[in-house]
Amino acid sequence: MATRKTAALPLASVYALTIAYASLYPFGEWRDQGNAFWAFLLAPWPKYWTGFDLGINILGYAPFGALVALALFRRAATARPLVLAIAIASFLSLLLEALQAYLPMRVASREDWLLNSLGAGLGAGVALLLERAGALQRWNHIRRRWFVPDARGALVLLALWPVALLFPSAVPLGLGQVWGRLLINLHELLRPQADVEQPLLQYLVELLPPAPLGLTPLSPVTELGCVAIGVVLPSLLGYCVIPAWHRRVMFCLSVVVVAVGVSTMSAALSWGPSHAWAWLNGVAQMGLVVGALMAFVLTAVPWRTGCAIALVAMGAYLSLLNQAPESPYFAQILQTWEQGSFIRFNGLAQWCGWLWPYAAGVYFVMRLGQREAKIYNAP
Repeated sequence: MATRKTAALPLASVYALTIAYASLYPFGEWRDQGNAFWAFLLAPWPKYWTGFDLGINILGYAPFGALVALALFRRAATARPLVLAIAIASFLSLLLEALQAYLPMRVASREDWLLNSLGAGLGAGVALLLERAGALQRWNHIRRRWFVPDARGALVLLALWPVALLFPSAVPLGLGQVWGRLLINLHELLRPQADVEQPLLQYLVELLPPAPLGLTPLSPVTELGCVAIGVVLPSLLGYCVIPAWHRRVMFCLSVVVVAVGVSTMSAALSWGPSHAWAWLNGVAQMGLVVGALMAFVLTAVPWRTGCAIALVAMGAYLSLLNQAPESPYFAQILQTWEQGSFIRFNGLAQWCGWLWPYAAGVYFVMRLGQREAKIYNAP
């Protein structure tokens, strides 16, 4: 049987990078602390253990084990995907625990490694059960009916879109608001060094735009437009790989449902369950309605036209969002996510929230450069 392309492999790669981010954060003050990198394997068993540590170490690696196993199921040359998936996840965890021995703010732990390996085994086991039950074959059948053969890139981006929405944003469904923070960090990094008579760095600092300070809040109409485009962009991404009109309509409705559900979950995690619907004010409601209507109208356009519309909308979306200031409440929420118990999956949500629109823009450009026959020929 020939190897088939699967979205599980790129998703597993993204998840591995997220695990590395969460395990090695904050990446500072690397140094030899006088202990061998493997000393944690021989350390005494801990006297105290919390249920949160136990659960997060198991659950954190379960999706990774499942994704690696699903990717290996596609390869005819792999006879034992379950064992290999556990071995890959266990080696990744062991490597990251060893690297933590050089980070003063992190503690390498044999127990974390064992629990991570257990979690990966559970995830791979679930993937194996799904494969034996025929769930993967049914998914392949659904994928052939719904999507064009070369749909892997769009499916990966669509799978990451709800994760991106989990990270709190200053505007509902507002992804990619990273330009202001990037400029501030660049100024803080380069200016002190440029002041020490380094002409090249001084020239680079002069070329940088000024840090965005004192920005005025977006008007209600502008915010409504950003929310509407936040619905349209993932819809157009799906239309690139969904040929049938009636399935595009169903997908459009699914985008709205997922947007509302995940945004509500994000608000509940950030402000508490009693404020789960605080984000859904009048502007957000109208933005969702306008975005849904626009996405419905666009179900009739050809995929190439949809890509062009998406790129234009993407430019306006990112330009407007990166002119929006961060409210004091929003900054406090970010501090909770970046320093509290959310740090375990902060990396995935944060980086997806920052980079998802730019990755989608690259995908739209690449799609426009492909021939229609290559995309829409039957498998």
